[in-house]
Amino acid sequence: MKKKHFERELKDLEFELAKLQETVQRKNKKVAIIFEGRDAAGKGGAIKTIMRRMSARIWRVVALPKPSDRETTQWYFERYVAHLPAGGEIVLFDRSWYNRAIIEPVMGFCTPDEHETFMREVPQFERMLIDSGMIVLKFWIHVSAKEQERRFQDRACDPRKRWKLSPIDLKARNLWIESTRYRDKMFALTHTDEAPWLVVDGNDKERARLNMIRAILDRVPYELNEDAFAPVKLPPRPRREDSGYDEPKLDELNLIRDYYPD
Repeated sequence: MKKKHFERELKDLEFELAKLQETVQRKNKKVAIIFEGRDAAGKGGAIKTIMRRMSARIWRVVALPKPSDRETTQWYFERYVAHLPAGGEIVLFDRSWYNRAIIEPVMGFCTPDEHETFMREVPQFERMLIDSGMIVLKFWIHVSAKEQERRFQDRACDPRKRWKLSPIDLKARNLWIESTRYRDKMFALTHTDEAPWLVVDGNDKERARLNMIRAILDRVPYELNEDAFAPVKLPPRPRREDSGYDEPKLDELNLIRDYYPD
């Protein structure tokens, strides 16, 4: 997708996201959106695009590191529960409890029994969230092996993106088939009427991001509040000369060097 077309479409969608944001805050709604997919599928980029003009007081991004020694002794879902949305919040999970569906068993980070227990419990857990009034959306961003390899090569050669290439990413390159089998099992056992998996073609990043925003707007009820979006009449700015305050000149402050002089 051409950049100009992407930006034009995104601008229109951002107006709708602003309406959704206002509705969620005003009606005290709770929304949890999960982003899953293979390494380099575009989860973080999609989240950044959604958050670009949204309020960080309403939208939160949760990207948890590996569990601590204490967390490994807790109920598996416990550390995620602490990050679920309260009323008036939208939480975007950059990976989620579904780590135990694919990554952990493939990498040997959990036992077969722990994996089976998770697969049995997760539909019940999500049903409880939904019964509590929470809207739960689950995206799986699909990326082909060829496109993933191209993105990995880009990361490997670009110092700005090197941080994205973890040892687990490198190991996972040799475990594509195993990951695919666990993914298929995840779809079969955790795709429910209440919380279905929404699969996104992620090979075209820009198109995928627009489609995900559209899917969110289709599934989270919102409305236009005319008062909230009416133009704001700004009060007149007070005249400095009437205040009796003599503001110091900029070069009298601890001004940083101008690195880009004309």
